[in-house]
Amino acid sequence: MSSDTFIAVAENIHCTLSRKVGGAFARQNDDGTGEILYKDGGEAKCVPVPECFVKNTDWENGKVKHIAAAMWQGFYGNGEAQQAGADYVQYWARLQEAKGATYQEINVDEFPAEQDERMKLMTWAAGVVQEATTLPLSIDSSNPDMLRVGLDACDMSRSKPMVNSVSLERLDAVELAAAAGAVVIAGATGRDEMPNTVEERMTNLDELTSILKGKGFTDADIHYDPLVFPISVDGKNGTNVIETVKAIRERFGADVHFAPGLSNVSFGMPKRKLINTVFTHMCWQAGLDGAIVDPRHVSQESLQTMDTTTEAYKIAQALLLGEDDFGMNYITASREGLI
Repeated sequence: MSSDTFIAVAENIHCTLSRKVGGAFARQNDDGTGEILYKDGGEAKCVPVPECFVKNTDWENGKVKHIAAAMWQGFYGNGEAQQAGADYVQYWARLQEAKGATYQEINVDEFPAEQDERMKLMTWAAGVVQEATTLPLSIDSSNPDMLRVGLDACDMSRSKPMVNSVSLERLDAVELAAAAGAVVIAGATGRDEMPNTVEERMTNLDELTSILKGKGFTDADIHYDPLVFPISVDGKNGTNVIETVKAIRERFGADVHFAPGLSNVSFGMPKRKLINTVFTHMCWQAGLDGAIVDPRHVSQESLQTMDTTTEAYKIAQALLLGEDDFGMNYITASREGLI
């Protein structure tokens, strides 16, 4: 039962995201400075990498957290460098909206600063993103104070903002979301531990749903996250999510939504984009109508037109259904250039 719509919570404005230094999107100059490279409307542009980023371990290992670096320039920089940082963040906001995003998610939890500075940055980032896009924000943080600051910065004249996330172990976030009139990503985490089976996920979600309904959340306000774990760890991790999607749709009805981080399934595996797109399609066929995704790669159109007859699709599908022991067929196909 595939959905007729897809709610894309756009994931690219996250301080966790990295670029390879020396690749097409980041370089080190002869004088030791660094730049983040991109094209906006066909025009080549760059963001100077702050010195503190060039001197950190990530840079030494050939990586740069490009969103965090741009935010640093936009927040702390001066003159042209400051404008370049803000422009880069807004470039991603515009691009994601153009590619069909429904929410612009912001996460600054790994920005290299103290918590009070990160909260100020969240306010800045929310303002900069909302200047460039008409979409509502999704505020993603493990810290309730950060969620509160992010929600306070949301333009409430738009559609309801989103809180990522609430769960039985994060009931304080339920109160914050209710007070702000936000929608929520409702995770299947238990009060004390992670669920392993479909039944454990549903038990946790039954209790959480009851709490949410008691706080006034409607079905349409709830975006479920069945919790996605790497297929490289356990061959059942793909089918557990797919079967939980089916169970959620059956138990809670047609008006609830979904917003899992589906890319978690491919951690530790080669050709991650293939696994992610095939897994999204499989979940969509099971009733999923949204996820935290890169809207450049996943959209309603891409799901509707995906060719499921290709060898690459079939190999990834077998992996995700637990039919490929230890993923050896998939890994071999990747090494041999078959996918």
